Amino acid sequence: MKGYLKPLILILVFLAILIPFASEAPDGLERVVETFGIEEHEPLWNGLMPDYTLPAISNSYASTFLAGVFGTFLVLVMSYIMGIAITKKEAKPHE
Repeated sequence: MKGYLKPLILILVFLAILIPFASEAPDGLERVVETFGIEEHEPLWNGLMPDYTLPAISNSYASTFLAGVFGTFLVLVMSYIMGIAITKKEAKPHE
């Protein structure tokens, strides 16, 4: 477990430093929608962290920071699980 502690701390520091510099400008797809005047419909589901925030937290910095931490954690866990599933080897009978 000690081998994972240093990278996790570095990720948290990285997120804490760079979150204030996150752009409020729309991303590429949102920009195209605005440019062509396409009307956006209300989504059926807003997702776990809409607009990279946690709606339950009112502080925008803390909300974005925690969304980044949770998002990074979810990606790492899912990547690990998929890696195990893909590389799992079947036991071969001894010949």
